[in-house]
Amino acid sequence: MQHWARRLEQEIDGVMRIFGGVQQLREIYKDNRNLFEVQENEPQKLVEKVAGDIESLLDRKVQALKRLADAAETFQKAHRWQDNIKEEDIMYYDAKADAELDDPESEDVERGSKSSTLRLDFIEDPNFKNKVNYSYTAVQIPTDIYKGSTVILNELNWTEALENVFIENRRQDPTLLWQVFGSATGVTRYYPATSWRAPKKIDLYDVRRRPWYIQGASSPKDMVIIVDVSGSVSGLTLKLMKTSVCEMLDTLSDDDFVNVASFNEKAQPVSCFTHLVQANVRNKKVFKEAVQGMVAKGTTGYKAGFEYAFDQLQNSNITRANCNKMIMMFTDGGEDRVQDVFEKYNWPNRTVRVFTFSVGQHNYDVTPLQWMACTNKGYYFEIPSIGAIRINTQEYLDVLGRPMVLAGKEAKQVQWTNVYEDALGLGLVVTGTLPVFNLTQDGPGEKKNQLILGVMGIDVALNDIKRLTPNYTLGANGYVFAIDLNGYVLLHPNLKPQVSQKGDWRVGEPCKVRTPDVLPCLPQTTNFREPVTLDFLDAELEDENKEEIRRSMIDGSKGHRQIRTLVKSLDERYIDEVTRNYTWVPIRSTNYSLGLVLPPYSTFYLQANLSDQILQVKLPISKLKDFEFLLPSSFESEGHVFIAPREYCKDLNASDNNTEFLKNFIELMEKVTPDSKQCNNFLLHNLILDTGITQQLVERVWRDQDLNTYSLLAVFAATDGGITRVFPNKAAEDWTENPEPFNASFYRRSLDNHGYIFKPPHQDTLLRPLELENDTVGVLVSTAVELSLSGRTLRPAVVGVKLDLEAWAEKFKVLASNRTHQDQPQKQCGPSSHCEMDCEVNNEDLLCVLIDDGGFLVLSNQNHQWDQVGRFFSEVDANLMLALYNNSFYTRKESYDYQAACAPQPPGNLGAAPRGVFVPTVADFLNLAWWTSAAAWSLFQQLLYGLVCHSWFQADPAEAEGSPEARESSCVMKQTQYYFGSVNASYNAIIDCGNCSRLFHAQRLSNTNLLFVVAEKPLCSQCEAGRLLQKETHCILPPPPPAPRAPRAAASLTPHSCPADGPEQCELVQRPRYRRGPHICFDYNATEDTSDCGRGASFPPSLGVLVSLQLLLLLGLPPRPQPQVRARARAASPRL
Repeated sequence: MQHWARRLEQEIDGVMRIFGGVQQLREIYKDNRNLFEVQENEPQKLVEKVAGDIESLLDRKVQALKRLADAAETFQKAHRWQDNIKEEDIMYYDAKADAELDDPESEDVERGSKSSTLRLDFIEDPNFKNKVNYSYTAVQIPTDIYKGSTVILNELNWTEALENVFIENRRQDPTLLWQVFGSATGVTRYYPATSWRAPKKIDLYDVRRRPWYIQGASSPKDMVIIVDVSGSVSGLTLKLMKTSVCEMLDTLSDDDFVNVASFNEKAQPVSCFTHLVQANVRNKKVFKEAVQGMVAKGTTGYKAGFEYAFDQLQNSNITRANCNKMIMMFTDGGEDRVQDVFEKYNWPNRTVRVFTFSVGQHNYDVTPLQWMACTNKGYYFEIPSIGAIRINTQEYLDVLGRPMVLAGKEAKQVQWTNVYEDALGLGLVVTGTLPVFNLTQDGPGEKKNQLILGVMGIDVALNDIKRLTPNYTLGANGYVFAIDLNGYVLLHPNLKPQVSQKGDWRVGEPCKVRTPDVLPCLPQTTNFREPVTLDFLDAELEDENKEEIRRSMIDGSKGHRQIRTLVKSLDERYIDEVTRNYTWVPIRSTNYSLGLVLPPYSTFYLQANLSDQILQVKLPISKLKDFEFLLPSSFESEGHVFIAPREYCKDLNASDNNTEFLKNFIELMEKVTPDSKQCNNFLLHNLILDTGITQQLVERVWRDQDLNTYSLLAVFAATDGGITRVFPNKAAEDWTENPEPFNASFYRRSLDNHGYIFKPPHQDTLLRPLELENDTVGVLVSTAVELSLSGRTLRPAVVGVKLDLEAWAEKFKVLASNRTHQDQPQKQCGPSSHCEMDCEVNNEDLLCVLIDDGGFLVLSNQNHQWDQVGRFFSEVDANLMLALYNNSFYTRKESYDYQAACAPQPPGNLGAAPRGVFVPTVADFLNLAWWTSAAAWSLFQQLLYGLVCHSWFQADPAEAEGSPEARESSCVMKQTQYYFGSVNASYNAIIDCGNCSRLFHAQRLSNTNLLFVVAEKPLCSQCEAGRLLQKETHCILPPPPPAPRAPRAAASLTPHSCPADGPEQCELVQRPRYRRGPHICFDYNATEDTSDCGRGASFPPSLGVLVSLQLLLLLGLPPRPQPQVRARARAASPRL
């Protein structure tokens, strides 16, 4: 076998030396040394320059934010509150007006809106990816807020003056994108005006629930939610509580920490989390699933609930926010005030705020609930129905904002958010936020107002930040990244959140959202309620070195380190062990830190110097010497050229079709002179340089060679300059690699590995086998071209060949046989003969294969396996692949992709928790009021389900953007890759499975990524014991268990089933990653007035009132939407 291996190595090396042209291309570069310069990437200087540029960009936005916030406070202070203001008195552009006019069922159409809504004309603006109007602002008001209320109309009145400030900001900085004022009343005024992107039916967008607003409106929070699940909490009341908790969780950001517990006689966590955990998307998802399993039973025990909550908040041995501390209690009512608990845990300092929520329709005395809130610096809320949930689960932010307002200028600090999806179509953005305070006073000597007016925000598109970073000078495998204090990436090439596919879909219906894997189809929307929180250690393959780099960056330190690490290939099929240089610095005046990653071979790069040619040509670039080799008319003799779709010039029209893009490029070059300022000279000149260099490779090597002699379909070269030349021209018809070399997996892997890198055609197990036809199916073999110029080493190009699969499969059998050449007659060998068996003659007894470093089949001596080339070898011979893995020829790497988007799971009837039943007492039966209220409540439930909504809890996916069950959300895909293990030498082993033992021999082929394996064919099926998998698996989130699970097995030999939401969340929270919260905290001010703490109504049940309620419910009269006046009215009026 070692003899066969040497023959294979020699054949591969011979072909690559003759046709690859590595040595010849080196000579060509040296011969053209006068046409380029070798430049150096100096990591420290580069990263400091980019960090400074980003700081300058963000600082301009900060100045605009401060002007807006100061103006808003001034305008509101000067505003005169109007009690009798009417809708027709206000002129504004209602961003949802066009959609509502088109919808005959909309609220305004039904009620005949009196507001004077402006009708605007819009122009397309590519910067906003939208049609906008620069002369006006637009207003968005949540669907569940009455536009005609006095508070809203006054809010619209005074915020109108912001329009001129928005316009002046844009005049000073034309690069500004969305400027937004999010009011604490729910009104959003943004500039420039554009129509609202509302969903088909119900729009539940509320600015107060957006991550940027939440971050700007309060300091970080430690929150414990306790839910009363005693027997009296039954039916709809329990459903209201579950939904309220889910909505409350949506008001938390990644800077917050939370836990949720239920209580009756005793308290217990609803999930596997036993302490406060970060309120990130995945943890909140666990809570939301767990809350649905709550069951009502037993008796109410407030003491147990509060003691559990205080114990949670006093646990100092865990990571937490260490700022605002609060307890949120949801209950249907009770008489116990648990004063002894507050005296023990919270008085006299009252460092924990208590918010109480009375849920459902009942006749309990609510005075104890109000007392708990008022004596603990909190607030009392009532949630009698579904419509009150969203409002009352977010207004606690007003209370938390009091210390910020009272702190004044000290609290006026700009914060930058995590990455999230813009609701108006900008894509991924970060937002600078600044709180806006109410500066009004009731009169001389009166207390200072302590309510927040809202939050001012300015968006910065990630693409604008990326433009400040070097891209093509860093090479295919170099990149810039940035992280925040949570370790989440702001910039990273792997930050690619899944955007769902357009079109209709059904759960379980396959569609190619992510090639080459098959995932459920999704609507063409992005869930912009969820922030994009990708940790740096999830964006890359985690190791100890990267953990230390991440910690240093979060701490705001500078640093540089060279490490050996694992990287995943672009097509996510391979793992390579590589050397990388990491350099990082903080971005001053922000919470971000910037890093630069460079392979050693990217320390230097080529920069074309075509000055001599340019001086000779006063006409367009198309007259340059080498430009003619880009023209299609030269392809027949010089090979087909693909050019990378880069932004060579501002006026160049982009196209996904490379032929069309090349046509657009050539047409533009007919008009552009070499020194044109509208073009990127670095990109343009390097492209021209590489066009000429690859053409010389054709002239010196390829054109005079007969590819058929060595069974080659094509030869090719790809360069850093963006040229991919494929020879002969007809081979381009079957060329499927990315025309951008930096995005081609073969290119990037060749740079990272020495020797010849084989890449078989990709096959998915769900797709049909390869159709073997000559001149169509091939195997790529590529290698990097390494130059050494004056002691400076770089790799500016990759060359390779495309093998004819069928012809090379035959050649493989000959090379792994006892024949010296293909024309020599076969010599039959058998057990009784004296010659050795080989892979050609004895193919019925021996299996001979070449497998690449990812475990994919490249060549086989079995004709029936030729159509399986490119498949993971476990799908071809599971028993043999398992043996190779167990004998350390391969190592497995499992990781998780947290950026996928998944369709909602269909509701099931199994596993549902039994509904809690309230058992009335004898006193209840004797109480006429109880009977009438019970009847009214029963009717109300029926009307609620039948008339008011299709079902709040199970909405139609098309109806509500905000419905938790309806919208698609982020999900986790488990990825498994294999790479070569520690065994480098030849190895013999026996696969022992009883009477079916198999002998195999394996050996790595030097200077390649191939493993040569010869094995006996299996004698019976008993050897098929297990199967390794190499594919993405959709992780489905089941309801979390009540206690942490046992650790998972180290290796699974059966199809992988993902644990809950990726890696076991219950285990991950026990070892949280390092993070730092914001450096400022405003949770206390000695002058805070806590007298405003909510109002509860305590009155004996009135038979007349309850009978009237029954009649109203029977008639189905809809209640008039109530203005949100409690705290907001005081925010808007100095006289209230």
